[in-house]
Amino acid sequence: MTHRPASPASIGRPEVIAQAHARSLEIGLRASETPDFHPLRRVALRELVERNQSLYIHALPVMETLHAQIVDTQSMVLLTDSHGVILHSLGDSDFVEKANRVALCPGVSWAEADRGTNAIGTTLVDGQPTVVHAGEHFLHANRILTCSCAPIADPFGRTIGALDVSGDTRGFHKHTLALVRMSAQMIENHLFSNQFADAIRVHFHARAEFIGTLFEGLAAFAPDGTFLSANRSALFQFGQPLEQLQKQPFDALFGIAFARLLQQITRAPGESITLTLQSGVRVVARGEYAAPRYVAPAEDLAGFAPRQTGPASTRPSTRSAEAPPAPPATLDTLDTGDAQVATILRRVAKLRGRDIPMLVLGKTGTGKEWLARAIHHDSPRRAAPFVALNCASLPDTLIEAELFGYEDGAFTGAKKRGSVGKIVQADSGTLFLDEIGDMPLAQQVRLMRVLQERTVVPLGGTRAIPVDLRIICATHRNLREMIEAGTFREDLYYRINGLVVTLPPLRERTDLAALVTRILAMQSDGERLPTRVSDEVLERFERCRWPGNLRQLANVLRTASIMAEGAEQIEVEDLPDDFLQDCMGVDAAAAPAAASSNQDEDCAGRPVASAQKNTSARMEDWQTTLIAQTLARLDGNVSAAARELGLARNTVYRYLRRAAPAH
Repeated sequence: MTHRPASPASIGRPEVIAQAHARSLEIGLRASETPDFHPLRRVALRELVERNQSLYIHALPVMETLHAQIVDTQSMVLLTDSHGVILHSLGDSDFVEKANRVALCPGVSWAEADRGTNAIGTTLVDGQPTVVHAGEHFLHANRILTCSCAPIADPFGRTIGALDVSGDTRGFHKHTLALVRMSAQMIENHLFSNQFADAIRVHFHARAEFIGTLFEGLAAFAPDGTFLSANRSALFQFGQPLEQLQKQPFDALFGIAFARLLQQITRAPGESITLTLQSGVRVVARGEYAAPRYVAPAEDLAGFAPRQTGPASTRPSTRSAEAPPAPPATLDTLDTGDAQVATILRRVAKLRGRDIPMLVLGKTGTGKEWLARAIHHDSPRRAAPFVALNCASLPDTLIEAELFGYEDGAFTGAKKRGSVGKIVQADSGTLFLDEIGDMPLAQQVRLMRVLQERTVVPLGGTRAIPVDLRIICATHRNLREMIEAGTFREDLYYRINGLVVTLPPLRERTDLAALVTRILAMQSDGERLPTRVSDEVLERFERCRWPGNLRQLANVLRTASIMAEGAEQIEVEDLPDDFLQDCMGVDAAAAPAAASSNQDEDCAGRPVASAQKNTSARMEDWQTTLIAQTLARLDGNVSAAARELGLARNTVYRYLRRAAPAH
């Protein structure tokens, strides 16, 4: 579609352009000047890129995605440092020659002092996203351009660069600046997650469907609850500047004690909690605490995963804490000795080479995706893609475009050449639809049609694309009950449940010791981390109810491994304190129940001798031992011990008073 150039007055903020022109005149620039054609030498440019390495690495995959949005529009994407020097560019071949005529290339400064009023230089001075269109440029030579630019800030709010789209004035589109702003925010979020990889991060938003998207708020805290920083969205939701937030404790910002958040992360990792901001606004939040362990492809500007046309982009993932460790490769490696799981694996193995749909049931964190990946790896489709989509992680309006794809012009802001959906991406391979019970009814109808006809029609398209894939679905919901309630289609249910298997919760498995060993081995990944746990730790694990299942076990082991500080095995004092309290609480709850039934049981339901009589003493002994060992290791530093244990200092002091000999 051809867009008529908008008049300068209708583009942006006239006062900003006027002020920029005034600065250009004060500097002594002349509008008729010829652009400088002397970029930095190759060695100097390489050194500049190295000095801006973090910005460069995290921006590249986002630039590629942004370029895919605007391809064939006679334009280019540019990244600059904080002084306006271009570090990298991606452009349409038919526009690069025109860009070179005005020195729009790597190694050239587009600061206002060098180029007068222009989107890059003016954005860096003004600190706000800016459009400079045609005649709004100060230099006559640059008036062939329309440029949309947004600043990029580091995790502490300091401007470190700018992202710009420059193109032929005839191809200008008013939505371009919105795409650039979203891309800059995406880069900032990647930088934020990388900077605070080892911090405790809170993802939050007033609307649950925005958690895990570009628009979520991100706030980082030290292990003792000290506020570290927040991203743009978080600052907007808090309604306060960064310097004010840094003076406030966690409970003042979110309305609950920091220890409660830590307890939530360990007890039910990946699950949401409702918090209340100082403004009184209630937000849905999710905490995470784990260093990124893998790289992931960049998300595109609508929040979708892009089509993969080459190697995965190298940027740290922002969601590593939600995911369990990388799944084992085969069905054989999933067999760690539990009879229930072994039966499931034998049933699944009988379907090797047969494209019978599967439905995997089980509670959150039981390893449904692990199983799906192993099934794919053991099938004749192993060389083709394994494509996963969590139907609960996207708002209803995005699932359709994500799953089925869309054509050019299907909606405002869509890619110039459209987008290939997950179904087409999985052609010849396996499509894994996690939390299928959360798929909206309208998309259930479309998915049913794809399964029947083995073709998919993208949004806005008319041509049916043939697909050959195997489908594996998973859910923790009761689909039969949903069918009765009218929220899940019965015809789709019978299309996806060729073989139904139910993964047992962790507390019902008999292979806990083998799972611990396997997870520790996967998590070490070349680091000097413990490869086993002590007998006492394993005994505690066996008593735990594990509401978060394998995901919770993996998180507990990861945290404990770091706390063990290079030791050969994990000891009780290395375990997160809130996890220990959870186990104690289960023991305490089990005691009255055992007394009322005249049968003594531990928290896993196994008979023991007089459990109700010694639960309190055992709880006190555990806490006493843990505090004593931590104080000894920290040379009696109460504040440090309290921070490490996640306890109030008064709790540690009470222990010291009890432990002191009577006079």
